[in-house]
Amino acid sequence: MAVPRTKLERSMSGQSTFLSNMSLPVHGWYRFPAGFSAKWARSVIDKHRESTDRLALLDPFAGVGTTVLSGEDAGVKAYGVEAQPFIQKIAAAKLLWHTDTVAFRDAAQAVVGQASGRSPRRYLYPKLIHGCFGEEALSDLNNLRHTWEEMDDGGPVAKLTWLALVGILRSCSSAGTAPWQYVLPSKTKSKVLAPYDAFNLQVRKMLADMTLWQMTDVRCDANIFLDDARLLNTIADDSVGLVITSPPYANNYDYGDATRLEMSFFGEVTGWGDLHEKARKHLIRSCSQHASIEKLDLNRLLDELVGTTLVGEISSVCDALAEQRLYHGGKKDYHLMVAAYFADMRKAWRSLRRVCASGARACFVVGDSAPYGVYVPTDRWLGELALDAGFRDYSFEKIRDRNVKWKNRKHDVPLKEGFLWVQG
Repeated sequence: MAVPRTKLERSMSGQSTFLSNMSLPVHGWYRFPAGFSAKWARSVIDKHRESTDRLALLDPFAGVGTTVLSGEDAGVKAYGVEAQPFIQKIAAAKLLWHTDTVAFRDAAQAVVGQASGRSPRRYLYPKLIHGCFGEEALSDLNNLRHTWEEMDDGGPVAKLTWLALVGILRSCSSAGTAPWQYVLPSKTKSKVLAPYDAFNLQVRKMLADMTLWQMTDVRCDANIFLDDARLLNTIADDSVGLVITSPPYANNYDYGDATRLEMSFFGEVTGWGDLHEKARKHLIRSCSQHASIEKLDLNRLLDELVGTTLVGEISSVCDALAEQRLYHGGKKDYHLMVAAYFADMRKAWRSLRRVCASGARACFVVGDSAPYGVYVPTDRWLGELALDAGFRDYSFEKIRDRNVKWKNRKHDVPLKEGFLWVQG
């Protein structure tokens, strides 16, 4: 039974979710629930504004750009790093909100006009795509895609038009697409939009948002780089004053699979087999599929944690997970996933220490986990890894209980989510 939440926790619980962003200008152009509230991010920026007066705001796990867009809105220099190539393209396109609205409107109208006037053409798509769209809808989407490709010059207008098409795919799919982005072709939705109607609606929304933001006359130094949070090669040393982010949770969600529908539609992946090469292998290792595909070795992973105060504790948890997997049908490699995750996050903290100036602050939205019922104290371990990297101190602020509404829970270990604050 869940512990009753305090009034403060209830008021803050929405700050760790992306859903509220869908009603905000620009933020809502693409739904990616693996994120947090833009309004909360803006409140943190305003509270710690002295940290970004001369230094940059950074999100090392930028996702679809919530932190960077909030930084732009606040008028501060803001950078993001995202390792999933397709998600980075989405985030970078959202930063083009300052593009000329007339040029974007005319280009989008031209795409619709030419696509709707051309004869249906043959399309070759993976099985997943045929399972998600009816024949008529896929024919229309295919015409939109090929018309856009013929007009694509790599400029801002073309990138915004691409984003408009990306943003309607799930609303045009008759298949279940689930809140957490997984595709369920065996389930159907009652409300499905026709592609041309959906595209026109999306373009109108984007135009309205662009017009609204352009009226503020706020234009800052902002960028979202295709880069690895474990390296941060695109971020200068001692240049960051504030970090706001939410790293992947070690809860077996496959972030590489989050955009398989969109990547399959645009021909970037042809099936499950090459998804790892195109998306997953670039990411923090936070799911058992990743660990299994790469055939990781537990001892080598633990060697990467030698020198920290946690190596013994993490080793004990991984041993318990290795034993528990023998009693479960899936025999998932949670022991390898947990070791790999914290080895990766150690590297990320070390890179953050290099790019953060003295006195910088960091806020991580984090949640713990309990695969096979074995508890993983993620917030404390990440805090200790921050100290290992050279940061001064950390504290954790709980905002809500996690995983209490799912009826198919495999364990009764209490879980929580909150803010990990790091100073130094």
